Amino acid sequence: MPNQISPNFEHEALEADIQALAKEVKREREAQENKNLGERELLKQAIRVLPPAPPPVQGQQPPAPPSANSPLPAYAQNSPAEVKLEIEYLIDFAFHHGIAKATAEARKSPPFVLDAFHDALAGKLYPEMQKRGMFK
Repeated sequence: MPNQISPNFEHEALEADIQALAKEVKREREAQENKNLGERELLKQAIRVLPPAPPPVQGQQPPAPPSANSPLPAYAQNSPAEVKLEIEYLIDFAFHHGIAKATAEARKSPPFVLDAFHDALAGKLYPEMQKRGMFK
């Protein structure tokens, strides 16, 4: 079943974002300038244009950085440990608080971190969205 939640994608905010991304991928696919892009590139494009998150509730602190490894893009593998941790933190933040909030947080980081976050997130979400048949 395409809309069944997988164990790794159990967070409500992320689930809603996956649905929104599927719609955005479809919209991006129909854009003339994106005719030659592959599915993964369309997903990256959709992540970049996802609407911004609402402002955080005052006093709310982001969670601590994750301890699990995230699949970093190849170009980020040799980055300093702080950069890798920041990207992993943003991926974890996206899974717990939603992509829009994580993207808003990532925009406070250097462009390299933002791009690596987008690429790593696309790498994590692409197989799940493909499994759900969201690229048809």
